[in-house]
Amino acid sequence: MSDSDRDHLKVFTTRSGRDLAQRMCEHIEIPLGQAETVQFPDGELLVKLAEDVRGRDCFIVASTCFPVNDNLMELLVFIDCLRRASAKRITAVIPYFGYARQDRKDEGRVPITAKLVANLITEAGCDRVLCVDLHAAQIQGFFDIPVDHLTAAPVLVEHYQAMRDSLGECVVVSPDVGNVKVANMFASLLGFDMAIIDKRRQSGTKVTVKNLIGDVKGRRVLMFDDMISTAGTVAEAARVAMEEGAVACECACTHAVLVGQAFARLATPTITRVTITDTIPGGERLKPLEDKLTVRSVARLLGEAVRRIHHDQSVSAMFREGIGVKR
Repeated sequence: MSDSDRDHLKVFTTRSGRDLAQRMCEHIEIPLGQAETVQFPDGELLVKLAEDVRGRDCFIVASTCFPVNDNLMELLVFIDCLRRASAKRITAVIPYFGYARQDRKDEGRVPITAKLVANLITEAGCDRVLCVDLHAAQIQGFFDIPVDHLTAAPVLVEHYQAMRDSLGECVVVSPDVGNVKVANMFASLLGFDMAIIDKRRQSGTKVTVKNLIGDVKGRRVLMFDDMISTAGTVAEAARVAMEEGAVACECACTHAVLVGQAFARLATPTITRVTITDTIPGGERLKPLEDKLTVRSVARLLGEAVRRIHHDQSVSAMFREGIGVKR
């Protein structure tokens, strides 16, 4: 980055995005913006900027993960703080977008909270949003400001291509019908066959798997998804694949939400390896899985997107043909 860029481009972070933001800044060779979040005894938040942002192009890195409401509120306060400090442009970099699963009315008398969150971010004074693998791509349309929707697929593809020789014969399995397009993309990019799990969901925490379409016998199964939450889907899919003759099962995702029984389900011998990215901070919470866990960073991906946005360059040009986001 030039001296002019270092002066006019500022990357800040909330408490949930600190490690990722630091790695992003190292990639684009600028210092992390200096700011402090103070939490009062009653839970209220105060954001204090420690440097001038007047006329600057400012980015805020904030994953709205657990605790979702606290992290979302901190992002909103940060946006308001930058707006009142006369930042020229404010971009919210949201590696993991909380409430993304509440994107439609699937029954009567329920909210569309993803739209509400989009409204809050816009009304707070944000000019642009940069996010990674939204659970539903239509959330882009919930914003009345520009949205750059990235995918972590290049990071995961690079990881598996580097270890291709050690994987043996593989098949990419879609753990449910809704994920077929993503599974097909990974299968094509990696040069593997594909199979599909026919799944029926009974409730938010319990799934029932019916059958497997395709051949997994004697092969290593790879499963890709945008997020792993309770791990019920991948655990059931792995069980069915092993019963059908698979030699090993491993899963990969962009967002490691990992709540409820997720750690117990992923720790079972049916799943040999779990690959995730750092869109959600890990730390101590990931220790139960450290023996079978691989973490790949999206810092370079996001850092390059920030650099391109700052210079008014194409963000979609970062992705080669064949790699797309979830539709």
